[in-house]
Amino acid sequence: MEQKIHQGRNVKRFREMLGIKQEALAFDLGEDWNQKKISLLEQKDVIEDPLLKQISEVLKIPVEAFQNFDEEQAVNIIANTFHEGAVANNSGYINCTFNPLDKLIQLHEEKLTLYERMLKEKDEMMERLEKLIK
Repeated sequence: MEQKIHQGRNVKRFREMLGIKQEALAFDLGEDWNQKKISLLEQKDVIEDPLLKQISEVLKIPVEAFQNFDEEQAVNIIANTFHEGAVANNSGYINCTFNPLDKLIQLHEEKLTLYERMLKEKDEMMERLEKLIK
């Protein structure tokens, strides 16, 4: 039986991995969006390509990640990997000089740092705007 990939769940999974709240994603997607719409979006099996592309740009995650990530498959690969540094590919396992999980954590930390810097810049810009208004 073929496992169906749930794109909405994948959006939620990656959004949570990045530590981004639904409200923040809604804000980044534009004024037509709110937390409730993000919640409904994350329940959809399939998300329209233009919207998926927009989410991809906001979260800085390739569209393919939302389209192809299958948690069950990922769990099976991890469960079948008996030694550290082995990564599955189509022909079996290859030995890596880095731990893929470490690389994922490093990427997550870099994105979190970037996101925090962007929030700080936004706050500073809001302060400057408030001073200009007064």
